[in-house]
Amino acid sequence: MISSLLVANRGEIACRVFRTCREAGVRTVAVHSDADENALHTRVADAAVRLPGATPSETYLRGDLIVRAALDAGADAVHPGYGFLSENADFARAVIDAGLVWVGPSPEAIEAMASKTRAKKLMGLAPLERVTAQDLPVLVKAAAGGGGRGMRIVRELDDLDAELEAARAEALSAFGDGEVFVEPYVEGGRHVEVQILADAHGTVWPLGTRDCSLQRRHQKVIEEAPAPGLGDELTNTLYELSVRAARAVDYVGAGTVEFLVADGTAHFLEMNTRLQVEHPVTEAVFGIDLVALQLRVAEGGRLENEPPPARGHAVEARLYAEDPAGAWAPQTGTLHRLAVPDGVRLDTGFTDGDSVSVHYDPMLAKVVAHGATRAEAVRRLAGALERATIHGPVTNRDLLVRSLRHEEFAGARMDTGFYDRHLGALTAPAPDPYAPLAAALADAHGRSRFGGWRNLASQPQTRRYRMHGEEHEAAYRHTRAGLTADGVRVVHADAGRVVLEVAGVRRTFEVARYADGQVFVNATALTELPRFPDPAADRAPGSLLAPMPGTVVRVAEGLAEGAVVRAGDPLLWLEAMKMEHRIAAPTAGTLTALHAVVGQQVEVGALLAVVREEAARDGDAHEPPEREQAEREQAEQEQAEQEQAAGGGTR
Repeated sequence: MISSLLVANRGEIACRVFRTCREAGVRTVAVHSDADENALHTRVADAAVRLPGATPSETYLRGDLIVRAALDAGADAVHPGYGFLSENADFARAVIDAGLVWVGPSPEAIEAMASKTRAKKLMGLAPLERVTAQDLPVLVKAAAGGGGRGMRIVRELDDLDAELEAARAEALSAFGDGEVFVEPYVEGGRHVEVQILADAHGTVWPLGTRDCSLQRRHQKVIEEAPAPGLGDELTNTLYELSVRAARAVDYVGAGTVEFLVADGTAHFLEMNTRLQVEHPVTEAVFGIDLVALQLRVAEGGRLENEPPPARGHAVEARLYAEDPAGAWAPQTGTLHRLAVPDGVRLDTGFTDGDSVSVHYDPMLAKVVAHGATRAEAVRRLAGALERATIHGPVTNRDLLVRSLRHEEFAGARMDTGFYDRHLGALTAPAPDPYAPLAAALADAHGRSRFGGWRNLASQPQTRRYRMHGEEHEAAYRHTRAGLTADGVRVVHADAGRVVLEVAGVRRTFEVARYADGQVFVNATALTELPRFPDPAADRAPGSLLAPMPGTVVRVAEGLAEGAVVRAGDPLLWLEAMKMEHRIAAPTAGTLTALHAVVGQQVEVGALLAVVREEAARDGDAHEPPEREQAEREQAEQEQAEQEQAAGGGTR
């Protein structure tokens, strides 16, 4: 029996495994980097061991340090979670060789399936060895790991070599393995998978299907179980292929077999030899605890001959600290408040006041709803997300709510191109026109009618806020009757709550202010603007500012001040939250300043370079206008596709 278990991971999955261990009476051990010293998973574990350093390569990818931590802490078992070393056969072997119980499949099964190239050959498939124009579009993929990292869509043959190099670099950084391969890119398909669970006595459970078609950068955003509208014949085919894959490698433990389904045909993608991020929807539908079953199987226990019956439908949404309208840029900062209504499941590695770091995946939480029908589960999840309190960095919450309520998703007609088609509409700003006024009235609570910026009671007091990238001004007056505002009746106002009556309808606004200057009115984030703007904030035209905090990992070869560049030329690359982001020239001109240096850590808004726009002259490196325009459009398209495929974090 396992008495003490170390989770070789961090964040949400570590907390989730610890929850089951507490219920089972198993002692828990966490590992943490220096950046995670005060992370939630270290606080909820019974013991924690430091892994010196901040980057994954120094810490969570160091199998030797993790095995030593398990031995030093007296653990007798190791659970890998997902991501990091979860599909690393050498790590599994090192755990076993140290006399510890490995909560996962055998190293041999991992070697057979964790490499996507070997898995395809095992299933009678093979990657493309030589790519021709007739094969396009193709997908470059990392052989190890997942989460969309090391993945690139290639539509032009001339781009293949560069994308292979970029994918290798990203895969090596994320997984410690730079092997990549090329396969046909199936457009318009659905991403469907089968959860399996197997014991060491020959029993294999196919635990239903999941649909994970709503993805950005090939990383899942919304998942559900069962996958809707497949039909019995296709579902049985998926079960048979998944059980065949498990039996082919004598699989033991939890795993997932993934497919692309297009035109009623299932195309095998890979087998993930670990627990998946989206496992809670399967747990909800089958009424089981997959982590508890993993522990039972690892201890040599048997599964029942048949899995329990499925009930109802479950949907999961991944809440990310990212800006979907800003090329999915990850966000950092303090997560002041995270709470969801009762009736849904919240899996998270954060609690109020925690910092969202630049070093790791931007997923804040998973929110899961279960219902008797798909429609009920979707409605429950959308409503819970809409009413959730999320104060801190920009998140994808609004995108999730709109996605769940989109007619294509509601009608189960979605595919992996959903966000390609609908992202603009799903991220269009929908500002609450009364949020700035509510914020101003809450701020004015308790002030003297002669206080504030103006000392004439007859004149309105004003506050300026930035909301959804635009400036808004709120005006109100102090009168003998209290606070008033044009066009609305102020029913109540205090520092945390404002009630307004508009056209006979009362609306309540909960207002929260934080020391870093953030203001939240219900679900709307505001930034209060100073009365007099700081002139030092102006930047020279053509300035390239860091869109996020990160590390400069590459600068274009030969790039130096004085170089002539074209609009869209890649100048440098930032790595943030395990993703690589290309910073391109905003215009054609001359590079007049280059402040970025490889290895340099930069904060959001840091000046990286300056490109001075200038008209083309004879002898310049600019191409003819027609060709330059065509190349600019091509570069923009490539940038969009690469950002979609760049990936980051857990899968």
